[in-house]
Amino acid sequence: MIDKLEMFMALARERHFGRAAESLGITQPTLSSAMRSLEEQLGVQLVRRGSRFQGLTPEGERVLGWARRIVGDARAMQAEMQASRKGVSGRLRLGVIPTAMPRIAELTGPFLKRHPSAGVSILSRSSDEIRDQIEALELDVGVTYLDSEPLGRVQSVPLYRETYCLIDRTEQAEPADWAEAATRPLCLLTPDMQNRRIVTRHLLEAGADAMPRVESTSMLAILAHVATGDWAAILPRALARGLPLPEGVQARDLEGDGHMVGLVVAGREPHPPLVEALLRLVGRNQPGAGGREAGNAPAID
Repeated sequence: MIDKLEMFMALARERHFGRAAESLGITQPTLSSAMRSLEEQLGVQLVRRGSRFQGLTPEGERVLGWARRIVGDARAMQAEMQASRKGVSGRLRLGVIPTAMPRIAELTGPFLKRHPSAGVSILSRSSDEIRDQIEALELDVGVTYLDSEPLGRVQSVPLYRETYCLIDRTEQAEPADWAEAATRPLCLLTPDMQNRRIVTRHLLEAGADAMPRVESTSMLAILAHVATGDWAAILPRALARGLPLPEGVQARDLEGDGHMVGLVVAGREPHPPLVEALLRLVGRNQPGAGGREAGNAPAID
């Protein structure tokens, strides 16, 4: 049944029989037959059918939650048995918000050094995508904001606090405020990114509207505009301090305590060995081991 549940999860993700079959490396008739067999085993209709996929039934939505738990536990069991023979190995799928990308090597570098048989796939994702893809078993770990918006059913471990700078062409060197930042020709991330929503909230609290001249899903595109010296941006301080800025362009601190960035993992235990190894690295307590509980001081300074 586990194989059929994995097929069902793929269908729920792709919302199309042909694409789901292709992602699984099987034919569409094979997938359709497996779904009918799963429905017969469970005694309920899971998928609304017509000339094309029309969504899951209410029963299908409930089965999807069970499928993710069962498949997740099965994968974790298999990985744990493999780790008992070969040690921590395999590839960790890590979803990272764009603003945390410049610091991610501080986490993955020590992890890979400690576990030479492991690898990581680092994927740029929005905070919403990280939450949804961890739930759907498409990511193992996320690095995202912990204190701004609901995280869903996850466990979290703080890493560092993200604070912000205004980068603009000015002769001033003193810190800037958010109202002043709103007057600049801003380049910001798109509204689907949580960093943009955080920035917008700070600007609104300062009584200013966030009206960026340029929006992008790419930090590289924003940095390219800033590098010309004709545009301004609001960026994390750690990123802004490392930029080669044109003459006359300065990175000035913005007021505020910032926002916590940390690891998020699925809210179920035991975790797969790769995830457990990463949690141990950042200091989360495990039964019978010393360390730090989630929620205490950041693990990356």
